[in-house]
Amino acid sequence: MIKYLYVVNNRGELRLVRYYKHYSAEERQQLQTDVIKLCLTRGQDQSTILDYEDYTVVFQKFSNTVFIAGITQDENELAILGLFRHICETLNKYLGSLTELHFIFNLDKVHMVLDEMILNGYIAETSQARILAPLQLLTSAKK
Repeated sequence: MIKYLYVVNNRGELRLVRYYKHYSAEERQQLQTDVIKLCLTRGQDQSTILDYEDYTVVFQKFSNTVFIAGITQDENELAILGLFRHICETLNKYLGSLTELHFIFNLDKVHMVLDEMILNGYIAETSQARILAPLQLLTSAKK
């Protein structure tokens, strides 16, 4: 199960936060600070999969953004790395060339894509066509 998903820039500023498990406000703040610092200080030669408290943290850097997920021990780390790539590819197709600004100005669309892909902390849909179909219908209906 995915406990949380963060997208941050290279300076550690949050661009997207999604929790699939309940945390109090204090726990969220401490978790964000610790995990983001831990991931951004890792070197290029170090693993992008690490243990943190009682679960695993998986992260991957894409140009100027870093995707970070906290997952339970029974979740497949490589599937989460694949999910990161799939999210980027889907957002690239839906929004154009993905940049940090898309997470700022199109946050509602990014959340819609995530809602189609992840349900209650589990990967629900991997077909790019099935993810984008309802979103494109919604976009065309607004015009």
